[in-house]
Amino acid sequence: GNKRLCRFSCMDQLLCMVFAQLTGRSSLRETVSCLRALGSRRYHCGIRTAPARSTLPEANERRDFRIFMDTALSMIASARLELPVDADLKRLRIHAFAIDSTTIDLCLKLFPWALFRRRKAGVKAHTMIDLRVGIPTFMRISHAKVADVSVLDQIVFQPGAFYVVDRGYIDFARFYRLHLAGAFFITRAKRRLDCRVRQRLPVAPNAYDRHASCCAEVAPAIDVAQL
Repeated sequence: GNKRLCRFSCMDQLLCMVFAQLTGRSSLRETVSCLRALGSRRYHCGIRTAPARSTLPEANERRDFRIFMDTALSMIASARLELPVDADLKRLRIHAFAIDSTTIDLCLKLFPWALFRRRKAGVKAHTMIDLRVGIPTFMRISHAKVADVSVLDQIVFQPGAFYVVDRGYIDFARFYRLHLAGAFFITRAKRRLDCRVRQRLPVAPNAYDRHASCCAEVAPAIDVAQL
């Protein structure tokens, strides 16, 4: 990542953006001004040099984002091993994830490419949170018009894990792919959802992994519904 770079390294860029996030800076100009005001105290933050006003925006625009994505995933993997696990989920010995999205409003004059409504711009942050430790393990930024359910195509499902979603993610073709991966989903039914039991199958032992015995105790039979 530091190939052909003179002074402002990728690590300095990452630390500057982390500083902006943790201190609640509202713009890159404000971030650069605060970093310059710190003076020699930047050294204790690990930032070797304060970037010029144009250096930080150019670095964010031109440098490959994948080096920061890989760094973030590596840090998340380390944090998941160190953080305390939720007591209830630890007792049940399951992995649970919550998937949801939020729309971030933008100024239409500054971001005309992010047109969302007639007089509104925005982007959408799709996030999957590991409920055992309470940190996100997946995040994707998309246009605000992108449907929430489409993010399920970007997630690699973990066998035996439970995925909690709301009604905006109901798509039975995608849920079936989740079922084929050996995972489980929890959602709320839509108001006009019509289903009926078509066939009742007994639960076979060792049909899934270690959760099979637990499922057999709670529900002695699985209903195959036609929707």
